[in-house]
Amino acid sequence: MKKMHASKVYILMSAIIAFANATMFTTYALYYVAELGLTPFQLVLVGTFLELTVLVMEIPTGVLADTYSRRLSVIIGTFILGIAFFLEGSVPFISETFFHGALSLFVGVVIAEVIRGIGETFLSGAGQAWLADEIGTDQIGDVFLKANQVNQLSSILGVLASVGLATIALNIPFLVGGVLYLSLGLLLLLVMGENNFKRGSEEERSSINESLKIFRKGYLLVRGTPILMAFLIISLFLGAGSEGFDRLWEAHLITNIEFPSLGEVTLPVWFGIISILANVLCFFTAMVARKYLKLESETYVAKYMAIFTFVKILCIIGFSLAGNFTLALISFLLLCMAGVITGPLYDTWINQNLDSGVRATVLSMSSQMNAFGQIVGGPVVGAAASQFTLRIGLSFAAILQLPILFIYMNSMKKKR
Repeated sequence: MKKMHASKVYILMSAIIAFANATMFTTYALYYVAELGLTPFQLVLVGTFLELTVLVMEIPTGVLADTYSRRLSVIIGTFILGIAFFLEGSVPFISETFFHGALSLFVGVVIAEVIRGIGETFLSGAGQAWLADEIGTDQIGDVFLKANQVNQLSSILGVLASVGLATIALNIPFLVGGVLYLSLGLLLLLVMGENNFKRGSEEERSSINESLKIFRKGYLLVRGTPILMAFLIISLFLGAGSEGFDRLWEAHLITNIEFPSLGEVTLPVWFGIISILANVLCFFTAMVARKYLKLESETYVAKYMAIFTFVKILCIIGFSLAGNFTLALISFLLLCMAGVITGPLYDTWINQNLDSGVRATVLSMSSQMNAFGQIVGGPVVGAAASQFTLRIGLSFAAILQLPILFIYMNSMKKKR
């Protein structure tokens, strides 16, 4: 089969991943709690094992992508994720067939999430680095925004699929998601090319010392470049703030906000409606951003990041303090809309400052810092919510984002 253009491959890959993730994660909480019977503490541990795996594996997989092949790293990661998600959906069957007791269900989920963590590290950074090599950094901003726009439509379809499949059985969304990832891996083998990547010599690819040199080169580049050091600090605080919010926002709506009474509409359906609304609005937000935002200049990108980071902080605070459903919903939707812009801007900003030879390694460092931030920040925000209230915990998640705003503002000042 003829290889597709890199931008089309990236957008197609992103769309399939977005659809698969929405299919699995729209109703995953019901699967974990209602079918597998995981306790709140076990839910926290599942996330901790996932992030610890990411923390340990990010650098080795990033070095592999930089020394051998970004394309290969993406494809390996896709297959591993397919296996992990299919295994996660098979946990009830495996537990009933070979083991007994609730503990085996928890252990099965943890094993699947550890495998998932390994797959995520093969995928993270490598896809962006591959795209940057194939089309150049001047064009990636528009491709990232277009991919995000397409992802919103894919996610809407995924939400509908998730609700439909979960009515049959709560584990089916994970089984379908695993099959989708495995199918994507096969598709990428056929259509994904790699023309501009300079592979290391045989000695470099087979030598641990040479791989460590790649990592050291990336580390020295980051340490000697203030803007890249700032990038890693941003990743740290992004992880610290996002983990707490992602784990608490649903609980806040359920506990503190009274949902409107609309006949037989249940909570899972309400969350599906919220997800679809967010994806529709994010689709149009990404479309407007592609048309009007100037992404060629680092100064412009940093300026946009500062503005939308400030908007995100205000939205998190507004969501946490909202006293009714309307205000909470508006704050959450605005937060999602700001997030769909900051993600591509963030990717564009860092890729504009990276040398191709260490791009995947440095991006993996970023993911590693993000994971470390989640491991540290998530429990802190959770402890604040448990000790005081969910509103205080969510507000603290917003406070953890403040250093990011100051870094972008300082970057703008230095550029000027």
